[in-house]
Amino acid sequence: MNAKHLEDRFIQYARLMRLERPIGSFLLLWPTLWALWIAGDGLPRESVVVVFVLGVFLMRSAGCVANDIADRRFDPHVERTKTRPLAAGKVSVREALWLFIGLCLASFALVLTQNTLTIAMSFVGVVLAACYPLMKRWHHLPQVVLGMAFGWGIPMAFTAQQQQVPLVGWLLFLSNVIWSVIYDTMYAMADREDDLKIGVKSTAILFGRRDRQIIGILQCLFFALLLWIGVLAGLGCVYYFGVFAGVWFALWEQYLIRHRDPHASFRAFLNNNWIGLSVFAGLLVDSLP
Repeated sequence: MNAKHLEDRFIQYARLMRLERPIGSFLLLWPTLWALWIAGDGLPRESVVVVFVLGVFLMRSAGCVANDIADRRFDPHVERTKTRPLAAGKVSVREALWLFIGLCLASFALVLTQNTLTIAMSFVGVVLAACYPLMKRWHHLPQVVLGMAFGWGIPMAFTAQQQQVPLVGWLLFLSNVIWSVIYDTMYAMADREDDLKIGVKSTAILFGRRDRQIIGILQCLFFALLLWIGVLAGLGCVYYFGVFAGVWFALWEQYLIRHRDPHASFRAFLNNNWIGLSVFAGLLVDSLP
């Protein structure tokens, strides 16, 4: 195996893990950081932060690989996904399976540094990550399962630092599920026509012409939960400033999706990164002495 072949394999595996598109990792990272800072009362243990941040990138990559394995017969028929390594035949299913297993094992090795309850809860996270890609064949709410998979690091962050998941932890988990439905519906709006042709289900298809209104209602619920969480956790005014900054980004998203243009809908999806950053920035500054 020569150097050029190795380089090509590395490039294809990196594309399979979406390393060139880190937006998914960021959308998984922000709520995990929210949980770490709230669970740690503004001073999370550094070792725990390192483990969870590395775990975020490993499990997001594993989720992308699992998704492409499950969608390998659908992706060639969707304009945006037809060039993915599995869809284009540049990576075999066997290679992808081994990559998925390797990423999961690396993530599990990190979890083994945590307490017993956190280790036990990690198995739920793996099941959610593995099941999500199949949900779009069974029902129109795969985005809910995505939110559960993306948000499972939240209760784990609490068990890692508090040995329990209090009410505020479950409310934060719920808020992330709602937020995931919001941004992944925008993502699905960009693919709606292709999904209808190939029979893939999504909330964008379920909501139909009421998609903007339902997204707006979910956005209001999401920010209301963040405000309630701030009250329960005794957070300061800077946190609320971060939340209200997120509201402005949400309003911009409503503007972007007003005509349901696929490219604008995708831009709205990407914009959610700034909501996650705004809330975390508020938490971080609020925790400073």
